[in-house]
Amino acid sequence: MHNFKKLKIWHDSMELVSKSYKITQTFPKFETYGLISQMNRSAVSIPSNIAEGSSKSTDKHFSKYLEDSLGSAFEWETQLIIAFNENYLSEDTFKELEQKIKQIQKMVSSFKSGLKL
Repeated sequence: MHNFKKLKIWHDSMELVSKSYKITQTFPKFETYGLISQMNRSAVSIPSNIAEGSSKSTDKHFSKYLEDSLGSAFEWETQLIIAFNENYLSEDTFKELEQKIKQIQKMVSSFKSGLKL
């Protein structure tokens, strides 16, 4: 078992959740039950799966939750691209967040690879 609160991947993904909530507040109101909801749920899913997986008794089980977390990270990246394509974000904001999500994806993948399966 791992203490998720001590994991850098959890802390970084928690920061992403905050950023997701902040940027989606600027999206058009008609996106409330569409892209806004989907982006925030995807963002929340990343650290949530890390935390849930850390409670599992084996690294094999933890690995499955990390895979789910990674899937949510790629889902969020896609939604970020959609938001940018719809002109809901500036290019600077898009590039900053794109870099952040790619960093999280790499970290989760590396952490997963380091588990003893």
